[in-house]
Amino acid sequence: MVAAAQAIGGEIDILVAGEGVQAAADAAAKLDGVNKVRVADNAVYAHQLAEPMGALLVELADGYTHVLASASTTGKNVLPRLAALKDVSQLSDVLGVESADTFLRPIYAGNAIATVKSDDTLKVITVRTTGFDAVGTSGSATIEAVDFVADNSQSRFVKEELAQSDRPELGGAKVVISGGRGMGNGDNFKLLDGIADKLGAAIGASRAAVDAGFVPNDMQVGQTGKIVAPDLYIAVGISGAIQHLAGMKDSKVIVAINKDDEAPIFQVADYGLVGDLFEILPELESKL
Repeated sequence: MVAAAQAIGGEIDILVAGEGVQAAADAAAKLDGVNKVRVADNAVYAHQLAEPMGALLVELADGYTHVLASASTTGKNVLPRLAALKDVSQLSDVLGVESADTFLRPIYAGNAIATVKSDDTLKVITVRTTGFDAVGTSGSATIEAVDFVADNSQSRFVKEELAQSDRPELGGAKVVISGGRGMGNGDNFKLLDGIADKLGAAIGASRAAVDAGFVPNDMQVGQTGKIVAPDLYIAVGISGAIQHLAGMKDSKVIVAINKDDEAPIFQVADYGLVGDLFEILPELESKL
């Protein structure tokens, strides 16, 4: 996100909002190219609900020309509220910066890239973080507190269910191995475990596998799931619907294992293996 801001130009401030977020603020202050880190530390921001976060951003936005957030579930939840309250159009899923007012974003499930220009005085932008390289961490920005505390009577936090895993987080993993409908059932996803452990990989899934109830939806890769761009992406039993390809086709190396040699996944794969995954996966694990 900071790299995207650098491409736009100008001074860059980072807002860190939440409860007990000093460690995150300290980490943000080390990012190269950052002018200052503004910290809103209050219980009302603890779960980053859209209503208090939107109010906070409206309070702070007047001093800025651009407000950026990652195109994550949180960014997609919060920034449209800021855009609506400021009566400007949002620029979503930006993956390239042409100039301070002109940006590139995917349309048609990533099949085309649109160049869009905004004349709004405030540009509200969600960034597809896989479109930019991370910045260095040798900076030393100043940290200042934000005193504004939003009043939130509109929404409340009920609960969260967190998936516990020793594996890397899907969005940032260097290697991802994903299973699709071809896995047959949820138990068969265990066939991916040994390979993932040996490669230090995160495990993902196609929407078909999630919709079928094989795995929870936090594992979904695709247009309506997580957008990933690892060094290596292994697709097992995934036919390659356009919506899935939109979520992983920026991966540096794509390997596809599928018994259907006509599967669309082979059109984007660097390496394709046609065969029965129930024979191939154990053999792959033993070779590794």
